[in-house]
Amino acid sequence: MEFFTDPLTYGFFTRALMAAVLVGVVSSVLGTFVVLRGMAFLGDALAHTILPGVVIAFLLGRSLTVGALVMGIVTALAIGVITQRTQLKEDTAIGVIFAGLFALGVALLSATSNYAGDLAHFLFGNLLGVSTSDLWTIALLGGLVLLVILLLYKEFMVISFDTVLATALRLPTTFLNYLLLILIALTIVVSLQVVGISLMLAMLVTPAAAASLLTRRLPTMMLTAAFIGALSGIAGLYSSFYLNIASGPAVVLVATLIFLLVFLFSPRSGILLQRLR
Repeated sequence: MEFFTDPLTYGFFTRALMAAVLVGVVSSVLGTFVVLRGMAFLGDALAHTILPGVVIAFLLGRSLTVGALVMGIVTALAIGVITQRTQLKEDTAIGVIFAGLFALGVALLSATSNYAGDLAHFLFGNLLGVSTSDLWTIALLGGLVLLVILLLYKEFMVISFDTVLATALRLPTTFLNYLLLILIALTIVVSLQVVGISLMLAMLVTPAAAASLLTRRLPTMMLTAAFIGALSGIAGLYSSFYLNIASGPAVVLVATLIFLLVFLFSPRSGILLQRLR
């Protein structure tokens, strides 16, 4: 029992644990739509393109959250506009913006005196450094994301499974697509402190992908993904504490391990179980 209770005597660990659970739940629930709609590359691009906003805020001594939030929303809207107003395919528009803005962020960051350390912090997160104000920010923004998903659950479900039906029902598909991009940007901002920019895609995709192998019903998939995300955060943080490894990568490694176990042994689609039948 002391294995679980001893780390909780440290305030930084308790805050990190709450942040990991919140991020695991929020990113995994939204990640179900990312997986269903095949938007993994878009999620990765958005995660990287917020770097200039974070770096500019860092250099100006302003809130990193505000910088990331502004850049994330601007990028999400820019990708949507370029895709709809030009003949370029979505992945091409994403690739252009992704590469350009990420390079801009690294270039700006290279101007700082502690380039390597700052870059590592932004790319891989600093879960054990979560402050009380960071925790409140994660809770408020994460709660907002979950609230919007709850209120527009049916609409998001329709545009994810059948765009033709969404058009026939006269749903505001353009608005909903933009809103989903903004929610992804918000979730990335929420997760920035926990897993960083480079590992954010894993928290959006991996728990939801594992859940999709276990169930086909969207509500059950969301709940399962949220459970896997929260479990990954808890197990990853304890692994980080006792093995003395970086917390963000530890969380992602646990999520990946869970996916591999599901992939191999799930009752519905486990590769090993299918061969034994």
